[in-house]
Amino acid sequence: MLADPRHSCIVLLNATRRGGADAKVAALCHNANLSLLPVCRDVFDVPQFAIGEYEQALLSHEVATSIEFVAVDCLSLWRDTRLAARLSEPGVGSIFLGGAFLEEELLIVALEGARLGYDIRLIWDLSVARDESDRAVALARLAHHGVLATTIRQTLLEWTVALDDPAVSLRIQEILS
Repeated sequence: MLADPRHSCIVLLNATRRGGADAKVAALCHNANLSLLPVCRDVFDVPQFAIGEYEQALLSHEVATSIEFVAVDCLSLWRDTRLAARLSEPGVGSIFLGGAFLEEELLIVALEGARLGYDIRLIWDLSVARDESDRAVALARLAHHGVLATTIRQTLLEWTVALDDPAVSLRIQEILS
């Protein structure tokens, strides 16, 4: 089923986390696909939130200004009243998750979101594993609970088809080419 951008949001967990995997997080911060986040906001008006460890200075200005920081611990995300209010405003049903670390906070937040009834999608290309050997286990567990993996490019195309707007379709195809 296609996600509707009018009822979607993007949540990045620990997008600029430091620690034992600095090189991996640096790769996330400089990931070329992050440059598509402003498109999500500008073309589709999809809200984007950063939860957990987040330093705007590590991201490009365009990316950082498209993301709203919510100061809450990742594992408390679903109990935070501010975020709950933001998700209920546009009637968010599909949540696209990315960030660090896949087999830790991302896994737990995704499973809890699915349990709460959200359509959770993992943005594969914006997700970093602390230990690559754990990536397959985390993905299998997520899939078992109905959490689909996608990419930011696939998401843009999915939202384009869901809107059925020729002008948006042309614009996204030009951006992605």
